[in-house]
Amino acid sequence: MGENDDEKHSQGGQIFENFVQASTCKGTIQAFNILTHQLELDPLDYRNFYTKLKSKVTSWKAKALWNKLDKRVNHKEYKRGRSCMNTKCLIIGGGPCGLRTAIELAFLGAKVVVVEKRDTFSRNNVLHLWPFTIHDLRGLGAKKFYGKFCGGSIDHISIRQLQLILFKVALMLGIEIHVNVEFVKVLEPPEDQENQKIGWRAEFLPMDHPLSAFEFDVVIGADGRRNTLEGG
Repeated sequence: MGENDDEKHSQGGQIFENFVQASTCKGTIQAFNILTHQLELDPLDYRNFYTKLKSKVTSWKAKALWNKLDKRVNHKEYKRGRSCMNTKCLIIGGGPCGLRTAIELAFLGAKVVVVEKRDTFSRNNVLHLWPFTIHDLRGLGAKKFYGKFCGGSIDHISIRQLQLILFKVALMLGIEIHVNVEFVKVLEPPEDQENQKIGWRAEFLPMDHPLSAFEFDVVIGADGRRNTLEGG
């Protein structure tokens, strides 16, 4: 490995650490954009993004996180990401439930898009975590993102901190997340499909958002009590 390669890997490790340590939603997005730009990664290449990210970030801290996530990714139920391959999913809401669902779908191999109305994580309510939830989050590398995560007898975490952890894991797995985008309604495919095949789509605000052209097979409402998905 040449000197330039060593320098690139060193820079990659530092840029990745900035992403891991980001403390806000906007800060995380900014750090992620810098990371993908500097390492020449395409975040829309969801099938290969995680593997390519691992190959470019090889610091010891990053490797500890990869080891955690690899154990999860390689669960037999996911069939190496082939269980839901070619399935496109839209998730409404970027809270803990929406993000954790998105992560599970990504493990199964689906193309996942999350829309979140806000660009801030401001809910400081503290959640009590059941033992199996702590185990699940540890398996996603929660401790690597938040060193205080459930240390000793502590079994609680703020919603804001939990969102940040899951937000970062989701981005690393190639999940497409759009903030400041509001879901309005589902649009049924037109009856006349002779000239052009059009699948299930959704209406969003802003109206001209590129996601308006996204066709999905599955839609999941995870926007809490607002529940903007009809019939949910």
